[in-house]
Amino acid sequence: MLQSMRLVSSAAVRSSRRVVVEGKIPLKLSSRATRSQQLIRQRWFSSEAPSTASASTWYTWGTDHKGSLLQPDQPKLDTPAVATVIDLPNADSITQIVCGATDTAIVLENGDCYVCGENKSGQLGVGHRHPVESPTLLEMPLDQTGQPAQVAQIALGSTFSAIIDTHGDLYTFGYGGSTLGDGLGFLGHGYPDNEAYALTPKLVESLVEDGCFAKKVQVGKSHMTVLTTEGEVLTCGAGSYGRLGNLETHQDQLYLEAVEMLRSGVTDISGGKSFTAALKDDGVIYTWGRGDKGQLGTGFGLAVDMYAMAAVPEPIEADELLGRKVIQIAAGCEHAVCITEGGEVFQWGMTLHLEPVRVSELLHTKIVQVAAGDNYSIALDEHGQLYTWGQGKTGVLAQGGVTKLNQAALVEALEDKKVISNISAGWQHVACQTTDTTTKDK
Repeated sequence: MLQSMRLVSSAAVRSSRRVVVEGKIPLKLSSRATRSQQLIRQRWFSSEAPSTASASTWYTWGTDHKGSLLQPDQPKLDTPAVATVIDLPNADSITQIVCGATDTAIVLENGDCYVCGENKSGQLGVGHRHPVESPTLLEMPLDQTGQPAQVAQIALGSTFSAIIDTHGDLYTFGYGGSTLGDGLGFLGHGYPDNEAYALTPKLVESLVEDGCFAKKVQVGKSHMTVLTTEGEVLTCGAGSYGRLGNLETHQDQLYLEAVEMLRSGVTDISGGKSFTAALKDDGVIYTWGRGDKGQLGTGFGLAVDMYAMAAVPEPIEADELLGRKVIQIAAGCEHAVCITEGGEVFQWGMTLHLEPVRVSELLHTKIVQVAAGDNYSIALDEHGQLYTWGQGKTGVLAQGGVTKLNQAALVEALEDKKVISNISAGWQHVACQTTDTTTKDK
């Protein structure tokens, strides 16, 4: 009963304060709901971050951007190496290493978060726009308990980033857009007050006012997508190419608003530069946004046209997915991959496939996790073995000097390790966690 009341209330509040920008001129702001005592409450939220950290080793590889590779004096690594630049308090309690476009975040079990990388647009939230060449503690605002917010999830973008804390509150920072640039509203804070950048994490107050709890967040080049704990999808930012999924392609959205076709039943989201994918509880994938590389997976003839797009979520109804239930999705810059209940992997995009095509080289094993970066993909099987394929000039394939793989291949450098499901694929670098347990029968 409380869930349904909160859902109705949330929708009503969002409707009353909806703000868009058309032709880069802000419309008049409606009155906004004030935070009530009910919303300053104990929040029923369970973080999806790993709850415990076991003895393990973290590996990274790919191309370094001002310290993002966590390797000393290594501009590029084309085979996995132990991440050595992690001289942190409680370094043995790392639960996540997240790779972004040009940056990296390290999340500890206690909710502390350390960041490093290029930080050109202030997307690391450390108060400036200069490189952060060694892991630096990200100072979070005080949460509802009066203590620094604890990080449960972080999404690193090319110009801005977002964090969900352990209470389900959302914080954003970095570049918020411009009337002369790619649009406005990237950060979801409304119309900017003379500042295009938020250099430290800032609470997205509209979600608290709406009574919404964030479960997952994805950031693109100029838009943001949030999945709530109620299974609803919200978007904000630039409306061009249908990124927001609300039919508008010439309006920017300053606050997070619901995608009308995805108000419930969504279990996962993933996004690339200018498109987003959502997975519903029935195993059907919906995609929207730019489709010039076939990244929407809908198979239409115009999918490789430079102006191709879908302004509302459209289901992927590919023949190869008929009768199969998808359980995980992962979007790269301009392509996507997914896993079915049976552990099969399908991929589309990069102008190679306009709809999902099975990765047949992986049929000999069951895949349990996939990740995608800038024109490359990674798959982890149930035995802890890692496979890569795609474009690899930046070293992301972890196959030595191999710069391109049309078929998935085993990462032999990690063959005697067991990779556990903490794989993060950035645009040009990768991180994964292993245990010392060997996966091969001796």
